[in-house]
Amino acid sequence: MTTGTTTVDVRPIGAGASEISIAGDVTSASEEPLMEAYGRASADGATVIVLDFSRLDYMNSGGIGLLVTLLVRVQRQGQKLMAVGLSEHYRQILALTRLDEAIGIHATEAEALSAAGV
Repeated sequence: MTTGTTTVDVRPIGAGASEISIAGDVTSASEEPLMEAYGRASADGATVIVLDFSRLDYMNSGGIGLLVTLLVRVQRQGQKLMAVGLSEHYRQILALTRLDEAIGIHATEAEALSAAGV
């Protein structure tokens, strides 16, 4: 799905895991496609949601707020949220906001799945 400059794709990546691939910009305008993608990723009972940021161009404070909203939804469902493909810049931002304490940050999809026990 594409909205403005945000594109999200969902795919299963293993037993009990789904990946949401995010391309373009993540801002407050990205709420609908991101939350819809989360719904599709969770539809088959996934316990691990991996966000792939390898094609991310830009994320502002509204996008960080969406990550917090998504994290709350994931935690309420008893799921784990992982992130891969983050540039050093966005790794630092997640560290500054302490989101890295709640979202597992990994270099690759395989590392994220291994850390999640999938």
